[in-house]
Amino acid sequence: MATGSGFRVWVLRLGVLALALLGAAALAAWLIVRASLPPLDGVQAVSGLSADASIERDDHGIPTIRAATRPDLAFATGFAHAQDRYFQMDLIRRRAAGELSALIGPATLEADKANRFHRFRYRAEEAVRQLAEADRALLAAYAAGANAGLKSLGAKPFEYWLLGAEPEPWRAEDSILVLFAMFLTLNDDDASRDVRRSFPRRVFSDAVYDWLYPDGSPWDAPLMGAPRTATPLPPAADLSLRGVRVRRESAAERGTPPLPGSNNWAVSGALTATGEALVANDMHLGIGVPNIYYQARLETTDASAVDIAGVTLPGAPFVVAGSNRHMAWGYTNSYGDWTDAVLLEPGDAPDTYRTPEGDRAFELHVERIDVRGGAPVEHLVRETIWGPVLDIAYPYGDIAVSWTAHHVEAINLNIVRLETAETVAEALDIATTMGIPPQNFVAGDRAGSIGWTIAGRIPLKSGFDPGLPADWSDGAGWTGWLEPAAYPRLLNPPSGRLWTANSRVADGAALELIGDGGYDRGARARQIRDGLLQKERFAAADMLAIQIDDRALFLGRWRDLLVDLLDAPGYRDDPLLAEYRALAENWLPRAAASSVGYRLVRSFRLETEKLVWDAIMAPVREVYGDDLDTWRSPQFETALWQLVSERPEHLLPADFDSWEALLVAAVRNSISYYDECYGSPLTERSWGERNTARIQHPLSLAVPALSRWLDMPREPLNGDVDLPLAQSPTFGASERFAVSPGDRENGILHMPTGQSGHPLSEFYRRGHRDWVEGLASPFLPGPAEHRLLLSPAE
Repeated sequence: MATGSGFRVWVLRLGVLALALLGAAALAAWLIVRASLPPLDGVQAVSGLSADASIERDDHGIPTIRAATRPDLAFATGFAHAQDRYFQMDLIRRRAAGELSALIGPATLEADKANRFHRFRYRAEEAVRQLAEADRALLAAYAAGANAGLKSLGAKPFEYWLLGAEPEPWRAEDSILVLFAMFLTLNDDDASRDVRRSFPRRVFSDAVYDWLYPDGSPWDAPLMGAPRTATPLPPAADLSLRGVRVRRESAAERGTPPLPGSNNWAVSGALTATGEALVANDMHLGIGVPNIYYQARLETTDASAVDIAGVTLPGAPFVVAGSNRHMAWGYTNSYGDWTDAVLLEPGDAPDTYRTPEGDRAFELHVERIDVRGGAPVEHLVRETIWGPVLDIAYPYGDIAVSWTAHHVEAINLNIVRLETAETVAEALDIATTMGIPPQNFVAGDRAGSIGWTIAGRIPLKSGFDPGLPADWSDGAGWTGWLEPAAYPRLLNPPSGRLWTANSRVADGAALELIGDGGYDRGARARQIRDGLLQKERFAAADMLAIQIDDRALFLGRWRDLLVDLLDAPGYRDDPLLAEYRALAENWLPRAAASSVGYRLVRSFRLETEKLVWDAIMAPVREVYGDDLDTWRSPQFETALWQLVSERPEHLLPADFDSWEALLVAAVRNSISYYDECYGSPLTERSWGERNTARIQHPLSLAVPALSRWLDMPREPLNGDVDLPLAQSPTFGASERFAVSPGDRENGILHMPTGQSGHPLSEFYRRGHRDWVEGLASPFLPGPAEHRLLLSPAE
């Protein structure tokens, strides 16, 4: 008994000791993580400033950054970014450069290979060398400030502790890599649309191809021209599906992925109480923790008198979108055709290709990819005079990629010139010279003027179809860059309104210059335009109301089709079909988290689209194989609606004796999907169940146990594609703002997540609730709660 009692005491003491050790380890870890919180008050002596600079943060951590000169302002901006977001900055530059594996390990090797294809580290260094001296000075000052901000932390950012790694210093060219990262996000970086579209082009007649891939639709709401009418259905001689059997797997509620893009619009001073223009912008991107943007106000005290507020991009020394005291501006992704697939003709000798000047040898570049915990990997990139060569098995030859991002002359810091622009006309002139991914640029000024143009370099093209892979060896291809004075633009349209939303904005010669890089169907743009036309007076709150508009106008006709379809006597006695119909008929006509009917109508449309598209693509798969991934244009909605409305017999797949039978099969596919995935009644299938936020920190994606500590709450969200509140679990408005440049105090700006990237910071989640609920937050930072003075060390 004594021995047993002593053993129990020993076990108890051992348990207490283990708990004490665990507690001590947890305390040590907490102290280390807390030590990496940035100092927000006091004085920091730093090298690299010419005079004092200050960083004042309000109760949301939003800084007002003041400095004597523009280079000093870049230094202080880099300091603030690094204090709050250095790990994020590091991931952005590493992603663009293809250097993630050196930090993370083999898990990111394939992603690094994909991006080493572009050799962006080399191109960033070249771009810095060709910048104007003043712009190089800005990047150097920003880099010095970022490194000083990192050094100001009491410990390295917590992510590096978890990874067992050390942060590397920021370099001037890293800010260009951040710009390249946006090219990767916003453009077709490997010309995949051209390649995937080429397979149907080679199989189908002109009539079928033009029907499947029109350059617009009746949904369009362009700034120039009119909506497109539907292309006529192809005749049976060109396409018949009566011998085609469809693949019956469910669409599983997956349609075309959300397009990284945005909404922006402006109204003239004639439509506001102040007489100033009013500009609204919400840029739609993948949403993670922390948010891609960082809100700030930047001011100088010298003669340049910079005073600009809006959203900055961690890793870059400028405001991306926002307002100075004279002018405001915002962007949407243009989805012009900025990438082309060049079909290479082999030269006479091995490892050569033909050019207009004769055969040339490929340039070979061996990219060394460092891999944490493993041996370095060598990755070969072949280059041509037009761009790098894809490592794909295209049946008609090698494909080189010609992309604006590969040309250093398309990269610059002219966006900084917007800081002191005073009029819309001046801003449009600057925008047409900017070296960014080409965007729809909308601006408004204090005098009430509004305008639109394309911001970013536009390549001139000749002698080929830019929508398909083409041989450039005969002299076709890019011939130079469009002169800024020749850019399409609109200034003060008669309606006093401008709007863009990633769909077709132009027509005629302007559309030919911009091209079709896969732009969206016009449903979202049309809903925005119609909202703007319904009022004659606007304030910032009216703009926010349009930004969070989740009315399901696009799906309205699909709901009516569904209800009428299932009203036939043959389906009323089927309890599942009757329930589906009742929920659709009584839907809440919004993409609201609580709406069951919205989700069911959406699923019905997607199931119909999948059945029809798979049937149409059967002749293409017969030639190229069942695993072929063809590109479905957003404009296919027009053809799809023609089919379900006109119901041509020759385009009905062999599985069905009528179009009604196909549509009912789509409903049954939807019901089966819900039953297999959930096993509970349809009445419980709310849209919010599907559209639940997954706004995650990169580390929680790899270590789910960290999710509760690092991620935003998982909660149902309103919104969807094809309406202004474009929102999905991992995608949505990276910011929303509405502002008049001379009335910024009454402007609105909110963003997902919080300003800080540190989970122990009070600013890590602050402001996120306003974004979720669509509440108004101030455009300008509030009164200072913290003040950090940066003083020259010397």
